[in-house]
Amino acid sequence: MKKTVFILIGLSLLLVCSQGCQNSNDNSAVFQTKKLLQEITGKGILFGHQDDLAYGIDWNSISGESDVKRITNSYPAVFGWDIGNIGDAENLDGVPFDSIRAYIIKAYEMGGINTVSWHARNPITGSDSWALTGISMKALLPNGSFHSKLIEELDKVATFFESLKTGNEELIPILFRPWHEMNGGWFWWGNTSCSEEEYKALFRFTVDYLQKTKKISNLLIVFSPDHNFESAEQYLARYPGDDYVDILGLDNYSDFEQQRLDRVVVKLGIVSDIAAQKGKIAAFTETGNDRLTIPDWYTSNLLQVLNASEKTRRMAYVMVWRNHDTTHFYVPYPGHREEEDFRNFVNNKMIFLIDDLTKQYEYQFSK
Repeated sequence: MKKTVFILIGLSLLLVCSQGCQNSNDNSAVFQTKKLLQEITGKGILFGHQDDLAYGIDWNSISGESDVKRITNSYPAVFGWDIGNIGDAENLDGVPFDSIRAYIIKAYEMGGINTVSWHARNPITGSDSWALTGISMKALLPNGSFHSKLIEELDKVATFFESLKTGNEELIPILFRPWHEMNGGWFWWGNTSCSEEEYKALFRFTVDYLQKTKKISNLLIVFSPDHNFESAEQYLARYPGDDYVDILGLDNYSDFEQQRLDRVVVKLGIVSDIAAQKGKIAAFTETGNDRLTIPDWYTSNLLQVLNASEKTRRMAYVMVWRNHDTTHFYVPYPGHREEEDFRNFVNNKMIFLIDDLTKQYEYQFSK
């Protein structure tokens, strides 16, 4: 068991909020989640896993199950979900939206943090995120001929976020990561499909519509480019502005695949520096090694880059992708050759699972 020091936020947050929480978009739970992530920065890094409660290797929709828990006896601290195909009964990965809602509530009530990405269909064509034909970003923006289609999709998103409540009607905080990996060319909102200014307009309209028009008050907004940058200027090329972002992130698979750990360290350092300058939270928002083909990836790769410097240690959380089946997974399963390496990773004093939390917004920090 790790030695722990409790950082109690409750009363101090109430005092701070009573004096300084004037933004109507900050409900108390969102404010506490933001403060919690700020408090943990530099003291530990929360570990997250996409779709952790929904399915895993050789199981689906089993209450209480988790591939992370199977190996470590603990759930992750951060739970990732996706709302692609919002409006349908199931999301793009076949998880019913009613189930996603239940999983988000369960994760929150266990003391975890939920983050939501959106692999959005193109509102004009109805095609998936990766279809790059029939795109006109200008048509989706205000005064565009298909702007109403974007609003229809955002209304569905708003309805879903409004439904994320506990039994006592408390809205659950969500780290919302819209329009991610915008500096790559594989999504219809990416750099080959729209200009920098068009992308910024899309991001700003999305946040304004959800928070100001629809009054969605349980969101912290995450900006997460992919690895395609070498400087702060390149990272910020499509940045919508400080008023629209709470968390600065990085999605990076490719540099691990190329075994260029030095590049990962440099890019995390850039994100860390920008976050410190802007008073934002820094996070490693998406990463992993598909099928764990790199031996001891968790300790020899991920832990190494996270622990490389004071800057990289300032990531509030790191999240790996989902365990779909034995041909597409990011966390080892029982019997897999990498399970011991994964245990060694999460047992490092810097890495936090949900059992390294005491209760809602009261964290145990390693010494």
